[in-house]
Amino acid sequence: MRPLQNKTRGGPAAPKAGRPPVSSRSSLERLGFELFARQGFDGTTVDDIAAAASIGRRTFFRYFASKNDLVWGDFEAQLVRLEELLSAADPATSMMDALRHAVVEFNRFDPADVPWHRQRMELILRVPTLQADSTLRYASWRDVVTRFAATRTGLAPSDMQPRLIGHAVLASCIAAYEHWLTAADADLGQLLDSAMRELAAGFGRY
Repeated sequence: MRPLQNKTRGGPAAPKAGRPPVSSRSSLERLGFELFARQGFDGTTVDDIAAAASIGRRTFFRYFASKNDLVWGDFEAQLVRLEELLSAADPATSMMDALRHAVVEFNRFDPADVPWHRQRMELILRVPTLQADSTLRYASWRDVVTRFAATRTGLAPSDMQPRLIGHAVLASCIAAYEHWLTAADADLGQLLDSAMRELAAGFGRY
């Protein structure tokens, strides 16, 4: 990864000479990730990112509500995508097979985007200052799975079984991701598929 210019002494990172102002959410996200790789998440401020992007703080906050939000990207849109994948599942497919297919497809990335996604997940899973925010995001993701499980089991989302399934699916995905981060040559899709198959042994009757 090409490093950015070092931070100036006593101030935020200076923008590269001639860099045009960042004008898209995805470009600002990539630039933030480059700074995190060079300076660390905790060592990078919103001012650093804004300066490197040749934009002001106010413009940064038009794209992201916080530095944490930049790490998660367009999370709300991804939740919608997960819901759509589950809604499109064939009713004749077992619940756990439907969840497995949706989880694997949800986490399918273009090969060019895999390094960025790996960096994103390293931050989410390993940076202590992101853990509180991660808990809230996990709850939203888990809620999508719980509601799907409730529909399939004929139970209320507040019942223990759908909640258990939601927690178990999330835990399986996190376990697969943690293994992926320690094995550079591992295939994320295969790890998720394997984790979900192992989990299905306990919930396969649905």
